[in-house]
Amino acid sequence: MEDTEYDLMARVEDRLWWYRALHTNVARALARHAPADGRPVLDAGCGTGGTVIRVAPALLGGRTFVGLDYHPLACAHTRARTGIGVVSGTVNALPFADASFAAILSNDVLCHRSVDDRAAAAEAFRCLAPRGVLVINLPAYGWMMSTHDRQVHTARRYTRAGLRALLEGAGFAVAECGYWNTALFPLMALRRKVFTPTGESDVKDMPGPVNGLFAAVAGVEQRAIGLFGPMPFGGSVFAVARRPG
Repeated sequence: MEDTEYDLMARVEDRLWWYRALHTNVARALARHAPADGRPVLDAGCGTGGTVIRVAPALLGGRTFVGLDYHPLACAHTRARTGIGVVSGTVNALPFADASFAAILSNDVLCHRSVDDRAAAAEAFRCLAPRGVLVINLPAYGWMMSTHDRQVHTARRYTRAGLRALLEGAGFAVAECGYWNTALFPLMALRRKVFTPTGESDVKDMPGPVNGLFAAVAGVEQRAIGLFGPMPFGGSVFAVARRPG
């Protein structure tokens, strides 16, 4: 991403409705699917640390988290905000031994222009212990490419079928795969395709009442996902995949 985007993310991700909904999805998936062993959890593409801040307290068992990001600014933000160990590196060639982790998180990383998504999926498979899980979120639908994607260096967007094929091609057994950010998706499409000023991303502060309303709508959706599973369409595609063993 552009350097300015990391500073924006660090300022807003603890309160912006979209990040809070994403972190709820991640925490639910880990609580439901991650094996109860002593291995740590890797946030592969940790950004500015918001996932660890929100997800770690929601998990039982005192799991250790490790962060990885290719950008020094992201690594510095995560170290300062979380206190976890952070490694500078690429998801294309993870600098960890085989079977090191019980779970790997990957939030909007494989879509990045510097990432080979097939290599990254294979590396995640290698570094997971048997029965370990990959929890992954990616932007949905190629036709939704916009100035936001250019600002955050998104090279590709995904469908449910495409993400499932990518994961199964790397050897994973897919436990769940579908969409979220469904209720607000029409507004997102209008924002991205019609009303977005040139050069801006969607990572920014929102007026409190608007952010609160969107958070409430997303909260209802998160509860529905917890009960019934992922949505049939939406702005993001989310999956949980297990390394067999």
